[in-house]
Amino acid sequence: MTADAQSQAVIHRGIKAPRLKAVAFVMEGLNSLATTYFFYYVYFYTKQAYQFDARQNFWMAAELGLLCAVGSFFGGRFAQRFGYFASIRIGGAIMAACFLIGSQISDMWLTLLFFNIATIGMCFTWAAFQALVSEGEPPGRLQSMVGIYNFTWAGTGALAYFSGGAIMDHFGLRAMFYLPAALLILQLIIGFWLQKRVEAELSATLDPAQRIIQAEPEELKTAVPPKTFLLMAWVANPFAYLAANTVISVTPSLAGHLNLSAKWAGFIYSVWMFARGGSFVFLRFWPKWHYRFRFLATAYATMIVCFGIILFTSRLWFLLPAELGLGFSLALIYYSSLFYSMDVGETKGEHGGIHEAAIGAGSGFGPAIAATAMTAFPQFPASGTWAVVGLLLIGWGILFWLRFRQKAV
Repeated sequence: MTADAQSQAVIHRGIKAPRLKAVAFVMEGLNSLATTYFFYYVYFYTKQAYQFDARQNFWMAAELGLLCAVGSFFGGRFAQRFGYFASIRIGGAIMAACFLIGSQISDMWLTLLFFNIATIGMCFTWAAFQALVSEGEPPGRLQSMVGIYNFTWAGTGALAYFSGGAIMDHFGLRAMFYLPAALLILQLIIGFWLQKRVEAELSATLDPAQRIIQAEPEELKTAVPPKTFLLMAWVANPFAYLAANTVISVTPSLAGHLNLSAKWAGFIYSVWMFARGGSFVFLRFWPKWHYRFRFLATAYATMIVCFGIILFTSRLWFLLPAELGLGFSLALIYYSSLFYSMDVGETKGEHGGIHEAAIGAGSGFGPAIAATAMTAFPQFPASGTWAVVGLLLIGWGILFWLRFRQKAV
């Protein structure tokens, strides 16, 4: 057994796991801050540094998203085979190096190359964090661990997006490189410290049987098999990120229509992220949505309506409620995908990789469809939005097909 594999066994099942996992949540929060600061504000950077318009940012978002889909699938397999700590260290080091190098270059194509390499680095991290906090947990604690994980990344991500625009306005465009790099270096330092603590757990003299928590699948609430819910969530989540990443990549243009600076765009267009984070807290303490199709379907329908309002409206009293609705619906869809990924099956690293790959696919296809529509119908500025709405409706239909191909309960 490798050192990382041994370390995983202790941090997953050790009697001090809650304390050790708390440190893992700190690392996750740093990773979320760093990746949100960079990957969400990269569209403002390309708009200001290289004069990218909405269509060009859509194409870049599509390319990075599809790269993330492929990379996350293999990143999850890597984490499962070689260890969650090793995967997190490699991913963090790659991103930090790319951010530091990227801060010193100005050539557009070389900068875009490092954007891609940094994306590959990110693919090593998220599935590993998900499996790290979920492995070996019984159903009651799994719900809690996934909830804490969700709130950590969503809360820190919302904070990053809220403050990122103000930081760029005050310190300049290059701040989007320096701050994430510093956060990732701190994450690496904490990770090495945590590794040492885990190795100390390995030398404990307690009977290993005392440290094992036997995880059992959650009791079924419906005649529909759990794997069907897992499949439905894996379908819904990429469509959710299709909508979310379309909003993120077009935010600089939406902000321009409202005459907002990067700072105010961050303030206003981060509302749905805070709503998503708060919804994760609610869903953590209210598990009755588990294995209930009506909640997943309602959240999906809400997402479609709110997505359309956000991209079409220029009035804040329509925009803000729509952001609240979008945040809650995205939270339930994401929570479903991750919870079912961790609850169904034993290869949590691989399942986390599939979960993240689905996110990457949605993040890529949404902007790709929008950019294609805007290229094909330049005389209709809203063609990209309508194309994405149409794609979301197709996804909703797939959910119902998956659900009702089973025998009605």
